[in-house]
Amino acid sequence: MRELMNFTIREDAQPSGVLILFYPVGNKIYTVFILRPTYEGVHSGQVSLPGGKQEPGDLDITETALREASEEIGVDSKEVQIIGKLTDLYIPPSNFLVTPVVGYSLSRPTFRIDPFEVEKIIEAELSLLLYNPTIEQLKITVRDGMEIEAPAYIMDGNIIWGATAMIISELREIVNSK
Repeated sequence: MRELMNFTIREDAQPSGVLILFYPVGNKIYTVFILRPTYEGVHSGQVSLPGGKQEPGDLDITETALREASEEIGVDSKEVQIIGKLTDLYIPPSNFLVTPVVGYSLSRPTFRIDPFEVEKIIEAELSLLLYNPTIEQLKITVRDGMEIEAPAYIMDGNIIWGATAMIISELREIVNSK
């Protein structure tokens, strides 16, 4: 809890990028999340956006988000047009400074998951996520078996909370303010 209540960003925070990808399915727009597999780590079993930490060869954080989306779920970066970025978000438990990168593809990607990084793909209809979300206060078990109460989105039985929920909330605010 001390980590979450400390609002300072550590100097050694790891720059990271995640991709919010819009794409058509029929006549609707979708976006994609991933369920991380269970492993020894702070993001084990969580729903997140495709992405990860910046590598030395990445030109910028946008390239990081695109590279990670390609590695994790097979998104072809050449098919993605970048719209912009949302606000950087610091995640104390993993020491990641995450930049959400927003892009679109004119067609639904051919997804190929890396089973070491992704347990399953979760596609969400964008209008349901932005305009009719199911937001609940849930008790969520975090590291060391500790329970916290946190706001969460429920999408097809999947719980989206923490940093990913915060990113969705910012996206909703931007879209709904137009």
